[in-house]
Amino acid sequence: MNPRIEPFHDAVTGTISYVVYDQPGGHAVVIDPVLDFDPPGARIRTDSVQAVADFLSQKHLQLVWILETHAHADHLSAAQWLKQRFGGKVAIGEHIRTVQALFKPVFNLGASFPADGSPFDALLQDGEVLAAGGLQVEVLAVPGHTPADVAYRIGDAVFVGDTLFMPDVGTARCDFPGGDAHQLYHSIHKLLALPDTTRLFMCHDYPPTDRAAAWESTVAAQRQYNLHIGNGVDEATFVARRQARDATLQPPNLLLPSIQVNIRAGHLPPADDNGRHYLKLPISGV
Repeated sequence: MNPRIEPFHDAVTGTISYVVYDQPGGHAVVIDPVLDFDPPGARIRTDSVQAVADFLSQKHLQLVWILETHAHADHLSAAQWLKQRFGGKVAIGEHIRTVQALFKPVFNLGASFPADGSPFDALLQDGEVLAAGGLQVEVLAVPGHTPADVAYRIGDAVFVGDTLFMPDVGTARCDFPGGDAHQLYHSIHKLLALPDTTRLFMCHDYPPTDRAAAWESTVAAQRQYNLHIGNGVDEATFVARRQARDATLQPPNLLLPSIQVNIRAGHLPPADDNGRHYLKLPISGV
């Protein structure tokens, strides 16, 4: 069954979340939901995810899975907010344990954070298939941006996470802990080996000034036109391009708050004895 797809674009972070469903009144999965975060006041808002919730309610959909393509570094996950209101299970690639272990010392999380993937309801393996009503969701491991990245293939559509961007933007960065441009090259070619007409849905778009935000492409378009990997670019050339580009990039604005929440499956860090939640800010350069 080919899915029905409703995208939700968050202009602040450039993220696209998706509701993917079989039919009105049927079953749905949500991919990469966004929880809004205002850094100056450390204030959480729910505007972005409320639009997703409204759509689920309007279409009378049963939410079966809340799927993360990876532990995002540019927005907080709204997975737990959705789960509390609609049910469903929160899932991510099994190598999230590697990402948790990499960031555990960065934030000095201590023994109370086991880095075993346990905040998530399911850790997904490459090739695993999930069911959501009439939908079959195939998990595709696509490491490189992070060790835990996965894509989700549903009918003729693949939700690629942070692997590919729109062809005129290129590919995802590989300079986060555990990132690897060689791995990303092979992960992308795993996607480009799919049929030409396969629809590819981006997790982000950072459009040039001459076009509006966009998020749908095809295997054929990416194979031919992608700025970093199109037209038969070999591995050495891609890696050189990717590493040169990464050397010019600043950390995402929400890197530190996002990682602390997203390696916990969208849970905030445990409250202190005053009942308030706190995010850590590791200081470097001193």
